[in-house]
Amino acid sequence: MILSFQNLDFPLLLVDSVNVCTNHRAKFSTSMAIKIPSLSISTEEDRNLAKSRKNIGSAYTAITRCKVSDSWMSQENTVGIIGGLSVSSTLIFLEKLVWGSSRNGKESVPFIVCSDSTIKSELFMYATLVSSQDARFELHHRVIVEDLRRKRAFLEQSGAQCIVMPCHVLHVWHREVSRGCSVTFLNVGDCVARELKEANFKSLEAGGKVRIGLLARDANLVAKFYQEKLQSQGFEVVLPDKPTMEHIIIPAIEALHKRDIEGARNLLRVAIQVLLVKAVNVIILAADELQGVLPCNDPLLKKCIDPMDSLARSAIQWAQSTKDGT
Repeated sequence: MILSFQNLDFPLLLVDSVNVCTNHRAKFSTSMAIKIPSLSISTEEDRNLAKSRKNIGSAYTAITRCKVSDSWMSQENTVGIIGGLSVSSTLIFLEKLVWGSSRNGKESVPFIVCSDSTIKSELFMYATLVSSQDARFELHHRVIVEDLRRKRAFLEQSGAQCIVMPCHVLHVWHREVSRGCSVTFLNVGDCVARELKEANFKSLEAGGKVRIGLLARDANLVAKFYQEKLQSQGFEVVLPDKPTMEHIIIPAIEALHKRDIEGARNLLRVAIQVLLVKAVNVIILAADELQGVLPCNDPLLKKCIDPMDSLARSAIQWAQSTKDGT
């Protein structure tokens, strides 16, 4: 069922079960926990941005005044999903959620999806200004946060009892977006850190901390988010150096955009090897573009994890425990 609310100015997809297939992805498993052995902006754009911010604020205020009794979903274990920057990444997460929760004859986790990728342009401008002192940086920051908060509020009022954001970039604003949330709001960084703790890794270097490699497209946003989360849990995070980013990671992603899959695979293999020689126990692939590049039988893939798998497993665990009353 697809519902469109013109007054809210964003598309909504309401579903309680769906079967999504993607041929280029490996199947997700709830038992697949980590088990690895020991520009500048014109004045007109500024006016448009301010207008957009005003509209967002008005919509958010209207949403928060809705009555809880108007919610569509009555299941106490309903998961609300704020879609990522692309529809495909959101659908891939839904595959993980549905396939992982409906195994062994179980019913799929009920869920509501709010998907709107128009925020991508705001994020692009934010990323462009993030390392500058441009005063418009803060304006873009507020617009993004308000956009995400209105979606969060909409999902709350629609009956979601747990909210997730299957998008690496959006988690940069998780703390601000989740503030004041009336329901559980999972953080992908916490989900990954918990599973890494449960894996009980041992340092590959005597007397050192457990090292976690991290491959992300954006060092200023995504990489920093995961780095701070994991370091706070006692892990040492190893990032690619500047030459590796410029000559391996970025070219690998560019190769994918050119549909040069073999070239992208070879470059990704090199990037993984570069981190492995630095004694990392496992490597986080914190970029949607890097998922599904290596074939599922590639030995190097066993040393890599997809944070969205961790997020999906945590959502499933929450939903099933809530349904069972545990």
